[in-house]
Amino acid sequence: MPEDRIVISSGEPAGIGPDIVAAIDPARFAARLVIIGDRDLLAARAAALGSMIDYVDYGQPDLPPNAVEVIDQPLARPCQAGRLDEANAGYVLAMLERACRGCLAGEFAAMVTAPVQKEIINRAGIAFSGHTEFLAELCESPRPVMLLMAGSLRVALVTTHLPLRAVADAIDAASIRAVIEILARDLQRRFGIAAPLIKVCGLNPHAGENGFLGREEIDVIIPVLDELRATGIRLGGPYPADTLFTAHMLADADAVLAMYHDQGLPVLKHVGFHNAVNTTLGLPIVRTSVDHGTALDLAGSGRARPDSLFAALHSAIEQARHLGDAA
Repeated sequence: MPEDRIVISSGEPAGIGPDIVAAIDPARFAARLVIIGDRDLLAARAAALGSMIDYVDYGQPDLPPNAVEVIDQPLARPCQAGRLDEANAGYVLAMLERACRGCLAGEFAAMVTAPVQKEIINRAGIAFSGHTEFLAELCESPRPVMLLMAGSLRVALVTTHLPLRAVADAIDAASIRAVIEILARDLQRRFGIAAPLIKVCGLNPHAGENGFLGREEIDVIIPVLDELRATGIRLGGPYPADTLFTAHMLADADAVLAMYHDQGLPVLKHVGFHNAVNTTLGLPIVRTSVDHGTALDLAGSGRARPDSLFAALHSAIEQARHLGDAA
């Protein structure tokens, strides 16, 4: 059995997180998998779905076939598939904190997250804007970078969960510089790409069209790209987003940097929605995630697809191994 442990938080208990972890075949993954969640909930959902997975207590020296270890994190209140409950918001965050602190301590090589429901956490009176920001705070990392992947396409974001009205004000030289430096470094360290080529989107239509459709490219983006090229980082752009996301433009790109969430992610999700992976760069730990929501309407139905979880697990294992080789 490989020594690397990958920890999986099972996500919103009313959603499809417990369903998709029940679909795991541990023999398919080159690591020892550990799930955090309410063991009774996980076992009940697996039994209802006809899963062959065998949940055992965390820390077993030897595992039987189909066995996956579980760190039991009890629910605050019993949960029914598809029905959110504010009482369990703290349970969701406790799973994430346990997984993250385990990674920081070297107990786990990486963490993988099933989807959570931001709405119910906030409704419970807990300020929460997403996994990325929550984990960055735990890791004391000032600049997390969201990188989405589907097949060979990788898309990173300068801004993440902001209203569109606020995006232009958030596109400043310091932010772009920091994100590109993290992206270039982690493409090398986590993915083994010696000299990555990053192609950068403009903010405005037609990348500003020489200032006629906005000056952010001229005043902010181009000077930063020129500065970073001088340090040896390979950068292209800024390009109009509507032409950058074409096959011939992407052919030699190792990653695309989009300025905001809905500039880059619709294309990526069109390319590979069921197989896409979200990974957080700029942290001292490896964290990957499914790239879909809690799908409350599918929870407990047997119709939830686990493909994105499997892809996230494989990516977490790969990234952890690259980091281990670079250490």
